[in-house]
Parts: sequence; structure tokens; C-alpha cells
Amino acid sequence: MKTFLGAAALGAAITLSFASISFADPPFYKPWGFDLAGRDTAIAPGANFYDYANGTYVKNLTIPPDRARFGNFDKLAALSEDRVLAILKQAAAEQDPLSEQGKVGAFYRAFMDEDRVNALGARPLARELAEIRAADTPSAIAALMGRGAHSFFGGVFEADIGVDVKDPQHYAVYVGQAGLGLPDRDYYLDPSFSTQKSKYQAYVARMLGLAGWSDADAQAQAIVDLETAIAKVSWSRTQERDPTKTYNPMTPEELARAAPGFDWDAFLRGADLGSAKRVVVAEDTALPQIARIFASTPIDTLRAWEAFNVADSAAPYLSKDFVEASFEFHSKALSGQAALRPRWKRAVSVLNSDMGEAVGKLYVASYFPADSKARMEILVGNIRTALRARIERVAWMSDATKARALQKLSMLNVKIGYPTKWRDYGKLEVSDADLFGDVERSAAFAWRRKVDRLYQPVDRTEWSMTPQTVNAYYSPARNEIVFPAAILQPPFFDPAADPAVNYGGIGAVIGHEMTHGFDDQGRHYDGTGTLTDWWTPEDNAKFVAQTKVLGAQFSAFEPLADVHVKGDQTMGENIADLGGVLLGLDAYHVSLGGKPAPVVGGLTGDQRFFLGWAQIWRSAIRPDALRRQIVSDVHSPEIDRVNGSVRNVDAWYAAWNVKPGDALYLVPDQRVRIW
Repeated sequence: MKTFLGAAALGAAITLSFASISFADPPFYKPWGFDLAGRDTAIAPGANFYDYANGTYVKNLTIPPDRARFGNFDKLAALSEDRVLAILKQAAAEQDPLSEQGKVGAFYRAFMDEDRVNALGARPLARELAEIRAADTPSAIAALMGRGAHSFFGGVFEADIGVDVKDPQHYAVYVGQAGLGLPDRDYYLDPSFSTQKSKYQAYVARMLGLAGWSDADAQAQAIVDLETAIAKVSWSRTQERDPTKTYNPMTPEELARAAPGFDWDAFLRGADLGSAKRVVVAEDTALPQIARIFASTPIDTLRAWEAFNVADSAAPYLSKDFVEASFEFHSKALSGQAALRPRWKRAVSVLNSDMGEAVGKLYVASYFPADSKARMEILVGNIRTALRARIERVAWMSDATKARALQKLSMLNVKIGYPTKWRDYGKLEVSDADLFGDVERSAAFAWRRKVDRLYQPVDRTEWSMTPQTVNAYYSPARNEIVFPAAILQPPFFDPAADPAVNYGGIGAVIGHEMTHGFDDQGRHYDGTGTLTDWWTPEDNAKFVAQTKVLGAQFSAFEPLADVHVKGDQTMGENIADLGGVLLGLDAYHVSLGGKPAPVVGGLTGDQRFFLGWAQIWRSAIRPDALRRQIVSDVHSPEIDRVNGSVRNVDAWYAAWNVKPGDALYLVPDQRVRIW
């Protein structure tokens, strides 16, 4: 799943519409949708377009103490939180324990009953810790690790069930590497993270101590040593981005022979997958090495590792000492967050995760106007038309590959706002007196749903995000783009704003998600969602050559001293950003119907479009959180998403009179031209 976080007019043969979208309420940023006061006009657009568009706003932006970053995405997320809180409070008054709203309310009451949770201390962990102490063989530990798919247990491997990308009408069991408590393998191996690694070891010891595990300090050292060994043989995030190399189907027997030293039968049985006849292995060269590490690790260390993982996973739902220890490490030490989020916000997060569609159904009923979906359908149609025209005229692609690309685009499915079929939570048991159990039962409920449908046809109506999520995504195996209700608001989409700003906002977001179908990963899937090679060798070589140029451009960005963006790791998102800008601008031009764009506020239509694009990325981020993002995220930092995309768009140069000598200037033959 790919998440979201100048061109000339296409010609009279293409018809797009914006006029049918009504404009009523005042724009989010008056008078026409862009915050002019947020610019820093002392900075030339060609020197740093992000800072030119956003510099004054960002300088004056204060990150709330309970956040690691804050910007326009986060503002909308905060609005969604407030709305969900109102929903939860209303649900909390519902006393029917069997109704869906009653279950939402009971779950919320359980989370907010802090006195009860504090009084319990570590007691909710007693059963799991007893099972770990009784696991006296590696096979018994492997079985507990398999249960990690539906409980608080952890594993050095993980199992999941998803669409089979070689047969997208059916599901498959996927198995991959796991076992690291730090955000990325680099945190174990890069000396620049030695402070965080040391704090992690102290946190492991603290969590084991809170759980009542003996010899916590010595076991913490052994646990970090174990994870460091796993990190050394694990694939990097860049390696994991290759969908052809991460698809390695095997029978369980073949997996056991390929990765000996680990009881795969016990693991699969623990995950309720004992009947599986086939699994798809992701990091095929890493799994045998991790299995050997597991086999050579003393049983006491494996038990302590499992005890820590249970305590760490459950900590947010336990007493204050667990909660504060988890916050101090995961949020403060790793991301620089200054304060723990208020309990009600944490309750919102848990309910959005564990009963997300039940909450989402209530959210849509209250906060998603019916006409918002119709407006989005118009915009999506416009961007689809623009992408079709761009594929048709792209110079480097052969006619044969173009035909397949156009076929894939024609088969693209679009989902807007909310699911057509809501998830049924009838079998989920919720108690307002058992927060730990509610979370654990929710995990088991979600996993059982996956297991029960393993041999059934793929449910094409399913969503991977809730309506109240401020985000969007593209699914290559389903060939679909999905826009939850919560993102269809200002500054992304404001029906009262200037069309240029909307096309630079939600238009570019739509284009971003569509482009994911043709980025360095999505291009390996055809219109049915099947992982297959539908490119000619010549077209493939030309595409790769362009992506290497883009990767080098982004790898040159240095958001922190001596810390560069990972151009290969962020490649898919960077391609999608560039495509989104191009498609949004194409669609805006054609929406003008051959008429010149009006000048508004002394700015041309193209200028307002690019400002709309830059505006959605306004944010400030704490240094530790930025470093964590660079290392472990597939998205580039916001400033680089803006500057790295516009400098490859010819129309941006014309709009802002960018000349040689400007910092962002690229000579025309160095500008990336993929789509």
C-alpha cells in the first residue's frame, strides 16, 4: 500500500470540468485559498520554493509538546481527533453491550478508567508471562512467536495474510523478517545512533523490571545483542521495496529446509495457519540467517526477549509506570516529543485502530457531506484524463507498453469517502472493565477475520484506512486509489477556494496516488493487480535511467548536517509527487476551457497552483523525529518533497522566472521526465 503523505494545456480534445463544483462557504485561507502572509518573500522562489511559500508560517509555528511534528496534515488530524472524541463521548452513554455503538462506548470507558488500569499494575501480563516461563524449548518459543499475529507476543519473523500479488483474486500467507525493537536496522549498526541504542537497552531493562522479570539488566544486554545480530542480516528498506525479489512462494516444508533452526510448523500453528499449504517469503536470504541466530540463542535470552516484547506492546494499555516508560523511550528519546499525549487522544487512537470502521461509520454520518463525494469524483475524473493524455504522448515509451499502461489506467478503481460495506464487529467482545483484554481481543478478532477468509475470493470492497484518517493510498495488488473522508477538507480541498489552489492541493494528491500505479514499484503490476513484467526491455531501461537521476537529486538533499535523504528508499514517493504536480497542473490548464487563467492577488494561475502544492506541506518537525523519518520512512521530508518535485517541472521555471544560478535550477536535460 502506497500512502500519500509546468505542463502546457493538453489540447481541445480533452474535456475536464470544474464549473460543476459549487462554491459556497468562505475559503480556509482568505480571500482565495492561500495564506499569503505565510510566505517569506525575502527568499527567491528559485532559491528555496518551500521557504518562499511557507517560510514565515513555519518560523512562527510552535510544535505542541505532545507532538513530534506539526503542520497542515496534523491540523486536520487534530480536527479529526476532536470529532472522534465527540463520537466516543456520545457512544459512552450507550449501555447496550451488544450494539456496535455500545461496544465503542465500552471500549472508550475502559481506556478512560485510568484509576482501574493503574490499580491493576502489571497483573494483566500474568498469563502471558507464565506462558513464556513455561516455554522451555525453542519450539515452544516459536509457537508463542506465531501467536504474535493475534496477541501481544513478538516474533523474529512475522506472518500476515494479504492479496496474492501473483493471483490477485485470492489471498496468500506472507512471512517476513521481524524482531527489531528500534525503528530501523541502522539504529543498531550506525554509530551515530549509539545514544539511542544505549537508551533502548536501558528501556528494555526498565520494562523487564516493571514486568517482574529477573536479572533485567543482564537480559537487556543479551536482548540488544540478539537484535543487533538480527539487524546485521536483515534487508534494508530499499531492498524490501523490490516486489519481484520479495515474492518467493514455498510450501512450509520448503521453508523449513530453506531456513532450518526454527520450528516453522510450531510458528504457523501458533498463528492459526497450521493448514497453510503455501507461504510467500519476503526476504528470502535473510530468513535463513535469522533462523540460525534464533537457534544459537540461549533459551533464557529468548524467553526474556519475548517477555520484553509482550510488556512493550502492552505498555500503552497498562498502569502509569508502563505508559510513562514507553513514552520516555518511544516518543521522547526517539522523536524528541516533549509531553505524553492526553489520555483522551490516546483513546481516540486506539479506537480508530481497533474499531476503526465502527467509529468511521459514525464519523461519516456526522461529518461527511454527501456532495463532497460527488465533487471528488469530478476531480478524480479530471486527473485520470490528464494521466491518460500524458501516457499517450510520453516520448520515451513504445506503443506496445503504452497500450498496456493505458489498459491499466482504464481498470483503476477509485474509492472515495467511506466503504460501501462496513466491517461487522458483532463477534468482538468488549468490556468497559478490561482495557488490556479489549485490545488483545481486538487483535485476535482482526486476525481471525483474515484467517477465516484465507481461501475465499478477495473482498474488493475492503478498505485499508478508516474514513476518519487524514491520508490516501494506492494499492498495487488491487489497482485502486482510496481517499478517506477526512482528507477531503481544506487546505487539501476547499470548494470555496480558487481552482488553481485546489488543483495544487487535492488535485496533486489524486495525481500522486494515480502515479503510484506507474512508479518504480507499481509499474510491476498490471491492470488486474498481478505482479508481472509488461514492459519491453528498452522501455524498462529508459525508465530506470530516469529514476536514477531522480534518486541522485534527492540523495543530494541534506535536511540535517551530514544526514542525506535516501533517494532509493524514497523513490516511489518522489516519483508520485512529481507525477502528482504534473497531473494536477495539466488538469488545471484544461479546466480553463481554453481561456486564460485569471490573475488573482497579483499572481498568475500557475503561480497559485504551485503555491497550493507547497502550502499543503507546511510543517515543523523535531530534529530527532526528522532523523527517524530519514532513516526509516519511504517519504522524503516535506521541504524536499516540494523543492524536489517543482524543480523538475518546466512550467515552474516559467511561472517564477527561475534562472541559471538559482539554487534549485536544473538545466532542461537534467530535469526528470518520467510521466
